[in-house]
Amino acid sequence: MDSNNFSIARAKLGKTQKDLAELLGISLKAVQSYEQGWRSVPLHVERQIYFLVINQRGNGSKKRKDCWVRKKCSVKKECPAWEFQAGHLCWFLNGTMCDCASVKNWKNKMEICRSCEVLASLF
Repeated sequence: MDSNNFSIARAKLGKTQKDLAELLGISLKAVQSYEQGWRSVPLHVERQIYFLVINQRGNGSKKRKDCWVRKKCSVKKECPAWEFQAGHLCWFLNGTMCDCASVKNWKNKMEICRSCEVLASLF
């Protein structure tokens, strides 16, 4: 997540920098540093931001399409997103079959997810 997307997410949540810092359990200085691009957003903070944005009250008005529908997945029954009926949260789960391959570490998984239309639909 880059600084621009971090700022956009904060605006979507309607939070001040201080409010978001408290919500995420991080310092105000960290939020300011992420928005200015002085520090990169850690993966655990990125996941929390996405989770908050997708589950924000009022976001339910958008019709959520599950990842296996969007991507016409042929291996969905092997995927945790299918197993737990979390096709709109596939980016949140480890071991998903994104691009028909299970990725073992979060860094590589998030590189795939950032370019995926499921996560892009948040913004």
